[in-house]
Amino acid sequence: MKAILIDDERSALTYLERLLEADGRLTVMGKYTSAQAGLDHLAVERADIVFIDIGMPEMNGLEAAEWIQQLDSHIHIVFVTAYSEYAIEAFELQALDYLLKPVHARRLSKTLDRIAATLADPRSSSLGVAAEQSPKVRCFQKLEILEDGQEAVGAKPFKWRTLKSQELFSFLLHHEGEWVSKEQLLDALWPEYHLDKAVVHLHTSIYQIRKALKERMQDTKLEYNLDRYRLNRNGWITDVELFERGISEWAASGSGGTPRIESLLALYRGNYLEEYDYPWAYAKREKLRSMYLACASELARDELRSGRTRQSVQRLLSLQQREPYSDDICGLLLTAYAQLGDYTAAQKHYESFVRILEDELGIEPQQVTHQLYVQLKTQTLPA
Repeated sequence: MKAILIDDERSALTYLERLLEADGRLTVMGKYTSAQAGLDHLAVERADIVFIDIGMPEMNGLEAAEWIQQLDSHIHIVFVTAYSEYAIEAFELQALDYLLKPVHARRLSKTLDRIAATLADPRSSSLGVAAEQSPKVRCFQKLEILEDGQEAVGAKPFKWRTLKSQELFSFLLHHEGEWVSKEQLLDALWPEYHLDKAVVHLHTSIYQIRKALKERMQDTKLEYNLDRYRLNRNGWITDVELFERGISEWAASGSGGTPRIESLLALYRGNYLEEYDYPWAYAKREKLRSMYLACASELARDELRSGRTRQSVQRLLSLQQREPYSDDICGLLLTAYAQLGDYTAAQKHYESFVRILEDELGIEPQQVTHQLYVQLKTQTLPA
């Protein structure tokens, strides 16, 4: 097992390293006196466990733990602290354990026993894969709470008490575990109300969410601290996060692995929270839509390059239903029809595209699309 140690006191780092070396079950890959230096290490080299002091300047251990889990949710965190009152918050951040200073060899050994048991447990080691395969909540098209990756248990789907409690849950989920101030919530969800009335609506919705979580999602907590709220999700993932993570990894790997990316594209059932008119969701909706179109279009291009033209046509026709005004998709379809030698289909498609743009948007196709069509049309003329 690999570990890194983070503590702003060099003497504490050295002491803990010696205890770990004496135990012999961990390999210390790095020692850092700042949280940022530890995060830089984890960005390029994986570790199984991070031992981190809570009371550090600039970025404390609790804040650093949030960043560590964003980098890799499979990393186990062990807090080292002189203050036992941090223990509760430590476990809320999914710490595997915490050690009180000064650390004693016997107490450290118990912590390492717990770590070894957790890593050896097949249910623990497969948690990340299961989470990726089975999102707990779906946000594409509409908000849905699932059970074990399936539709909500029971004949009736889960329903929120009020539309505002649903929107508040969605808004907190949208912020991915970050603390959100009361003022931000009031401005986003109840901007038309007087402050006193807006606060009443907020507290009512908070109560309804907590009640709903208790009934359906007991692994999730709605936390409050210093006039701020956040969802502590205890490790589960949404379809949106799975989609974003998978697309980013696919792009970084050189856009290979078509079967895997097909499963990721299948998550995109519709635009982000498409069924609700949430102004705060517009920017992310557009970002995710652009990711989907770019990825699906690249797959279509790859199919054209590799001779899988009919497969490319089917993909592009499906994309066109989502994006009927896209010149890029129109151009790819024209190219695909040309590869098949079906210039009649190409002409019909282009003429239909022109009519849609003129009738619904009052515009013409881009010049590059028109030039491509003229070029293809020229190829059909007799010599």
